[in-house]
Amino acid sequence: MLGLIRKLFDNNEREIARYYKQVVEPTNRLEPEVEKIADLAAAYAELKEKHERGASLEELLPMAFALTRESAKRYLGMRHFDVQLIGGAVLHEGKIAEMKTGEGKTLVATLAVALNALRGKGVHVVTVNDYLARRDAEWMGPVYRGLGLTVGVIQHSSTPEERRKAYLADVTYVTNSELGFDYLRDNMAISPDQLVLRHDTPLHYAIIDEVDSILIDEARTPLIISGPAEKATDLYYKMAEIAKKLERGLPPEPGVRKEPTGDYTIEEKNRSVHLTLQGIAKAEKLLGVEGLFSPENMELAHMLIQAIRAKELYHRDRDYIVQDGQVIIVDEFTGRLMPGRRYGEGLHQAIEAKEGVKIERENQTLATITYQNFFRLYEKRAGMTGTAKTEEKEFQEIYGMDVVVVPTNRPMIRQDFPDVVYRTEKGKFYAVVEEIAEKYERGQPVLVGTISIEKSERLSQMLKEPRLYLPRLEMRLELFKKASQKQQGEEWERLRKLLEKPTQLKDEDLTAFEGLIPPKGNLRAAWEGLKRAVHTLGILRQGIPHQVLNAKHHAKEAEIVAQAGRSKTVTIATNMAGRGTDIKLGGNPEYLAAALLEKEGFDRYEWKVELFIKKMVAGQEEEARALAQELGIKEELQEKIRQIREECKADEERVRQLGGLFILGTERHESRRIDNQLRGRAGRQGDPGGSRFYVSFDDDLMRLFASDRVIAMLDRMGFDDSEPIEHPMVTRSIERAQKRVEDRNFAIRKQLLQFDDVMARQREVIYAQRRLILLGTDEEVKEAALGMVEETVAGIAENILNPQVHPEDWDLDALKATLLDTVPQLADYPFEELRTLKPEEGVERLVEAALKAYGAREQELTPPLMRAVERFVILNVVDSAWKEHLHNLDVLRQGIFLRGYGQKDPFQEYKIEATRLFNDMVGFIKGEVAKFLFRLKVEAEPVRPVREAPYVPVPAPQEEARPFGVEKKRPTTPPPQPGLSRAERRRLMREEKKRKKE
Repeated sequence: MLGLIRKLFDNNEREIARYYKQVVEPTNRLEPEVEKIADLAAAYAELKEKHERGASLEELLPMAFALTRESAKRYLGMRHFDVQLIGGAVLHEGKIAEMKTGEGKTLVATLAVALNALRGKGVHVVTVNDYLARRDAEWMGPVYRGLGLTVGVIQHSSTPEERRKAYLADVTYVTNSELGFDYLRDNMAISPDQLVLRHDTPLHYAIIDEVDSILIDEARTPLIISGPAEKATDLYYKMAEIAKKLERGLPPEPGVRKEPTGDYTIEEKNRSVHLTLQGIAKAEKLLGVEGLFSPENMELAHMLIQAIRAKELYHRDRDYIVQDGQVIIVDEFTGRLMPGRRYGEGLHQAIEAKEGVKIERENQTLATITYQNFFRLYEKRAGMTGTAKTEEKEFQEIYGMDVVVVPTNRPMIRQDFPDVVYRTEKGKFYAVVEEIAEKYERGQPVLVGTISIEKSERLSQMLKEPRLYLPRLEMRLELFKKASQKQQGEEWERLRKLLEKPTQLKDEDLTAFEGLIPPKGNLRAAWEGLKRAVHTLGILRQGIPHQVLNAKHHAKEAEIVAQAGRSKTVTIATNMAGRGTDIKLGGNPEYLAAALLEKEGFDRYEWKVELFIKKMVAGQEEEARALAQELGIKEELQEKIRQIREECKADEERVRQLGGLFILGTERHESRRIDNQLRGRAGRQGDPGGSRFYVSFDDDLMRLFASDRVIAMLDRMGFDDSEPIEHPMVTRSIERAQKRVEDRNFAIRKQLLQFDDVMARQREVIYAQRRLILLGTDEEVKEAALGMVEETVAGIAENILNPQVHPEDWDLDALKATLLDTVPQLADYPFEELRTLKPEEGVERLVEAALKAYGAREQELTPPLMRAVERFVILNVVDSAWKEHLHNLDVLRQGIFLRGYGQKDPFQEYKIEATRLFNDMVGFIKGEVAKFLFRLKVEAEPVRPVREAPYVPVPAPQEEARPFGVEKKRPTTPPPQPGLSRAERRRLMREEKKRKKE
């Protein structure tokens, strides 16, 4: 293992050395020359011309980086460090740049963006929320504009027109969810003017900020656009009642019990429920059905399982909250509320029934994609984060992205202390309160990380109400009494009398007896514990002001987190609340100044206001004064900002002396990466700082994944909560538990991708066809329609005109009835004559007759109107069939794992069934389109042709974007001439194609 780790570090070192030689040194050599360039935009335009003439981006990289660095110096007052140039090169190469907090990832992105924008295909910078998208677009905007590039930003509230304009910009800042939903909506559009992404290169190059959050933490959450489905909501309430009546049992355990007990068992690790035979019988009786798992009752079985999962595995104020009569999901990674997002497969409705709130109708999926598959659609993608190396295997296997650890500009001096482990959660929380009190009294800022709303509010309550700490004091007192029971003498009797009223004890009361206690041993340890408890209670009584950041209190999240580095500040944050916000020691003067200006009516996000703030905070008074004059910022406001700057500077020095920001984790997360993210909030840019995690064996991670052997050992040794447990086996147990969970979660994500890949290939076919119909020329649309008519008629005819059957036995009545259902215009066709022809000739004749009828229909409606009808019909039939197909895939997936009991591989079964369903859907689309085109009646008010796209010329469709089921893209040709055989028509097509080539 050590050899592998050393090899990984050596590889990273070699990569960094290569970047210094190929990127940093050439860019630095150009700096003096670039500083003399008056017009940076003109110089950048020259680079663009060179690229258009054939120069590669790699050849242009040093100059592009040098120009971007100069633009940042001129318009932001910021210069890219050498290590930031390395970060930019890593992003350009489509890799992930792991950069520690405070190392300037936002600025680094400008280098790769500016370089790749030379291609003129649009670059997307993807962030995790609207605030960061807008902040970064406004903040970095001057750099891009200095190079002559346009910048767009998309917010949740943006209109289609605003989105279209933003995506047409050279650089677009957008959240991962808005981008994904825009892609799905574009593939549901029924006219080109409804599209918002670029027509030619919708997904060219993306730089994903907090890439681990989006591509790993969010990987299991699909983006879904849905519409209401038909399902009675009363059933959910009934299932919730039945779930209450069913009793939880214990699973089989070797040497203890062979069979499960109760009505059902729970597997918390996988969040799954298993009904026992007893439970199935009980449920069948309560539901009044026989065979709960028979095909006709599968829906009931599924709903009951979801009701039990809602009862046992999803907890209020941890997984969700109830607000204004609605169940709102809490993001398990950030602790933020996710209004509008709902659990799928009826689980959300089951939770609503459990909570007794109004049940929203279950939705049917209209379009869906996972982030895993969405970001793999980009020609090139890159990412930035502070924590990615631990997940490098997943990034490589699933996304083909390597991770490069970019060196910090200044050495990291944060101290990461060993974990403190307690037997119970109660003992752990008392110890956490003691540590917070100690740090608060010293004045050192503390950021406390919790894993749920419930835990953050519990800790906050303990800080607010000293009485909740009294059991800790009483326990410490009992331990001291036990340790000192053999001690005799007048002084000891006086001390015992004093200890009879523990809640009235003060520090000075105990100081008087210090000389009684020996310097070492159990008695000294018990005495120190008692003193600490008394001291902590005293601090709690004086009050520890603190801020709580969780899904319930998030309005000013970024501002609160930004000030978490001020002295005597205690901030309790759920997981990674405020991620992306810089915590500066002594407080963040920029946020304070921005809040002040906002109160005075200024737009804090306007780039000139932001630049003014940055200049003021940096002490660049002259430039700040010129901007203040332009913006109308009065002198008294400027003076207040100077005071803020000086106060933060003085406090920063105080905090440095105290050891910097201290990170206190109250629980280990399932993933080491999330723990590293929390730790990474301290020690930015070479600042001092510290971190420590408090863990108990009641924590979910330890309870579910720690070794039973370790827990049994602790029980045998009789550990209590008076002192932490220190044992190498415990430390190893924590590491192994995390590794186990990481491996399990990776396997789940891999399986999700495996299943989603089946749908992804089908989605690509459908979306390519839709795009061809939506944006293709009239000839291409007609070609697609004729192909469907031809395939449908040929399919019907071949089914009856079977070469293996004698012509006299062909059921021509059935053939006529089926064909007329699709092509009523063939009512006068002499079907009996088909018996005199070979089967393939009969098929040719019928196809020819249908195409002739189609030509007549086109003349009747006029070609322009026929094209509009074709687009309309094909898009509507495809969308309707795709919606139904997605529902069928959902149903298939819900039941596919039951096939594992029959010794069949669920994935292979799913793949086979999904392919069959897809082929059936394609056949159905062709038939329905043909039927509609021959039968559709056009009313007096004509259908207006779909408008051509108003912007960006549409390129010729790719070869793979073929009409449904047609093996080869047919060349365009004039309408079929009456009397020509199918073979003759094909000969004409070949000649037409040859002529076009010449």
